Amino acid sequence: MSATVTPFPLHAARPAQVGFEREELQRILDLYGRMVAAGLWRDYAMDFGKDAASFCGFRRAAERPEARIEKRPALRAKQGMWTLYGEGGQVLKRGHELPGVLAPMERRLMKAVES
Repeated sequence: MSATVTPFPLHAARPAQVGFEREELQRILDLYGRMVAAGLWRDYAMDFGKDAASFCGFRRAAERPEARIEKRPALRAKQGMWTLYGEGGQVLKRGHELPGVLAPMERRLMKAVES
């Protein structure tokens, strides 16, 4: 009688792609809906890659995104897995929690509504 030895995995398998959890996507789409209602955004795009997931909000479909929200789990233990990028690609905010990273967009939305 021969025994079969199955190797024990040392590390948990990484997912094939990074995605947003339901609550995260709900929060992002809620912001998108309010930006559309304020007349600031008209289109969006999502990208799910091996290392990161991103959501982009566009003023017009043919332009660069006005804002990009990126989730990069590999940075969870460092500066935080959430990053908000501006239109020129500059980092506007980084953090461990999505609501804190979305705060600059929320403030911009409040200014647009007050005008």
